[in-house]
Amino acid sequence: MTGLFCADKHLPVMEMNNKNVSTEKKRMWLALIPTIVMVALMWLFFIVSHTHLINIDMFRLGILPRRADGLVGIIFSPLVHSSVSHLLSNTLPILILVWSLFYFYNQIAFKSLIVLWLMSGFFTWIIGRESYHVGASGLIFSLAFFLFFSGIFRRYIPLIAVSLVVAFVYGSTVWSIFPFASLVDADISWEGHLAGTISGFILAVVLRNKGPQRPVKEWDEDVREEENEADSREIDQGGDDGFFLEN
Repeated sequence: MTGLFCADKHLPVMEMNNKNVSTEKKRMWLALIPTIVMVALMWLFFIVSHTHLINIDMFRLGILPRRADGLVGIIFSPLVHSSVSHLLSNTLPILILVWSLFYFYNQIAFKSLIVLWLMSGFFTWIIGRESYHVGASGLIFSLAFFLFFSGIFRRYIPLIAVSLVVAFVYGSTVWSIFPFASLVDADISWEGHLAGTISGFILAVVLRNKGPQRPVKEWDEDVREEENEADSREIDQGGDDGFFLEN
């Protein structure tokens, strides 16, 4: 019987690993649902606006800065695009960034998307030139900067990796948040890009303690327990010394 061992002891670990893999796959697929819905709405708006299925000028659903009738664009402008190339250039970033948001920050993803959508639109309404601003680029910038700064603030390696990927992919577009971008391409809404950048940073700061966090290391917990025990002993030994009542 020498040399025989029971492999059943390894089964709980294997089952746990399989369960974790299954959970992650489920999360990946669930993150696709809001992503596909968002892209589908963008394409639906484009088809409706360019086939004239509905007698509505979709461009008037864009943001018209500092005008009361332009406020409706805060809600609808990310869904309105001027051309196929405009829509295509925003489709892939939306796919990547919305999926990343709902996969890596699933606990706060929905409210983050809503706040970034409204905040970036509102800032564009405040600072934008007096012209209709349409397209999802403002939302894209807000998502990119939220993901970037959220990973940095949390100091958690997997989320920092997401930040670095975002920086690598979208870092070259940072120049378009400055006014001189309109000199390169007059159709670029640098105000929308800047509004998205500011919105992403602000929300990353506000929610830095929400959602996924860096796990506390075991040795950190041990140190904290020892410190708490030491504090308790000092209090017990001190008795009532050091406490004063002022009349």
